[in-house]
Amino acid sequence: MDTDNLIAHSRARFQHVAAKRVLKEKYQGKLTFAYSGGMWQAGPELIVLLSSIDLVNLVLSDLYEHPCMINRSELLTLTQQRWQEQMTAWLVEYDHLSNQR
Repeated sequence: MDTDNLIAHSRARFQHVAAKRVLKEKYQGKLTFAYSGGMWQAGPELIVLLSSIDLVNLVLSDLYEHPCMINRSELLTLTQQRWQEQMTAWLVEYDHLSNQR
């Protein structure tokens, strides 16, 4: 490979990594949602926490560490829905990005 090919390959790799980072940030932001006066981040940690508690109503701190009275099953359903929607959309865009490379 000559120098021009190496530079072109390096630039393409850098652009691909940057595009993946932007895509991740885009979908991380979409995982945040409001419920019961608090802001929540859909993710495996919240899903596991809500799945492991047997109470109907409980107090949890949201993203900004504000205590909120929540209905466990409602928040669990919303969290699972948001997580699955955004992960599926992220996968579609990620596959499209990977195929362009």
